[in-house]
Amino acid sequence: MFQENGLAYKNPKLILFRGRVNSACGGATSASGPFYCPADQQVYLDLEFFREMSQRFQAAGDFAQAYVIAHEVGHHVQTLLGISSKIQAARQQGRQMQGDGGLLVRQELQADCFAGVWANRAQKRLNWLEPGDIEEALNAANAIGDDRLQQQGQGRVVPDSFTHGTSAQRVRWFKTGFAQGQITQCDTFAAKSL
Repeated sequence: MFQENGLAYKNPKLILFRGRVNSACGGATSASGPFYCPADQQVYLDLEFFREMSQRFQAAGDFAQAYVIAHEVGHHVQTLLGISSKIQAARQQGRQMQGDGGLLVRQELQADCFAGVWANRAQKRLNWLEPGDIEEALNAANAIGDDRLQQQGQGRVVPDSFTHGTSAQRVRWFKTGFAQGQITQCDTFAAKSL
């Protein structure tokens, strides 16, 4: 897609770890979950997260894992397109970052949409999806929404502290990317309704 638009794509590096890792964005533990560091353009995956995703969140399957990785690579795409630097500038200007509708949520939902675009394009190119794969991704997106995680962890939902979006939002934006297969459909920043 980058080539189609006259842009150069640089692959991110994938770092697998267990327990603890250092990145150009600082140290992280398993509690952080998978993350992308724009400073070194690397995706960090704690292998224990996938076990936890399967056991604790009941979001098992190879395509559930592929969704998580594609989401993190979606952040890499945001970096290459200059979206991440705009978010950082907005943070420095004091704009609302957290909370339902905040910039962090919009950034995360866009990465979910980009993951859907990837799944669409990969399917067209490789015809590799098996029955149930998309459902695995949707189940994972549903399992790791802010509302669901907060309800499980603290017994209540606090929308003002959202950073990734609700389960329904995460499912919706993955589906949008998958249905359309175009990153132009992933402008969560302009969307009035997430």
